[in-house]
Amino acid sequence: MTVTSIDPSVRKVPPFGGFSLTVLGIEIRRMLRNRRTVVFSLVLPAALFFVITGSDETWAEPVGSGNEAAYILISMALYGAALTAAAGGSMVALERALGWSRQLRLTPLNPVAYILTKALVALTMGALAIAVVNACGVVQGRAEMPLDVWVSAALLTLFCTLTFAALGVFVGYVVPGENAMQILGPGLALLSFLGGVFWPLTEGSALWHVATFTPMYGVAMVARAPLTHDLPWYAVVNAIAWLVLFVAGAAWRMSKDTARV
Repeated sequence: MTVTSIDPSVRKVPPFGGFSLTVLGIEIRRMLRNRRTVVFSLVLPAALFFVITGSDETWAEPVGSGNEAAYILISMALYGAALTAAAGGSMVALERALGWSRQLRLTPLNPVAYILTKALVALTMGALAIAVVNACGVVQGRAEMPLDVWVSAALLTLFCTLTFAALGVFVGYVVPGENAMQILGPGLALLSFLGGVFWPLTEGSALWHVATFTPMYGVAMVARAPLTHDLPWYAVVNAIAWLVLFVAGAAWRMSKDTARV
């Protein structure tokens, strides 16, 4: 019996580093089949929007170029998008536990293509969460803001979800198995409370001083800027700093994990 050896140096690398729309579609369908993700990321933020804006008349108070209901709508869309993006990123924990990540590292798949796939899944799921909350706002009819503000706030919110996709990947490489989302779910809820996502913070208060250093504060200010016309420099620095930190952390943990093969 003759065994033919293959020189790894002549192995053909697939185009685009192995990026595949088929794999992307499979990843998105897998996320949608996860009932916990659907409930907590898509249903919960929409339910919170209805509860908060339907309890009293404070939703009609003017805020920037709209009203408080619009303020709450953007905040709940951000919360839902952050949850879905983090859940998508944290799936690497389960993939590692099942040995799927190791299998992928034995293929010509470029790590950049792998991260790009995860980012696109996070953006797709984040866009779905944003669309659900915005649709609820349209149906309810209490959120008032110009159309251009509505669209620009949604786009900025979607961009901000990249921060939490990177956070999900980072936690997924640190925490084993399904424990990743058990940490991220309550953790993001706490960060949302501290970061002023669920209610406006009084500038100069003790909680405000804490909030300005949390990951949710900067992105929330960025997402609501088209409505409030208020975006201080320290909020932009906060948003950029946490994005860079989480991306660097995810890249570091991925490189450590890859080096094991």
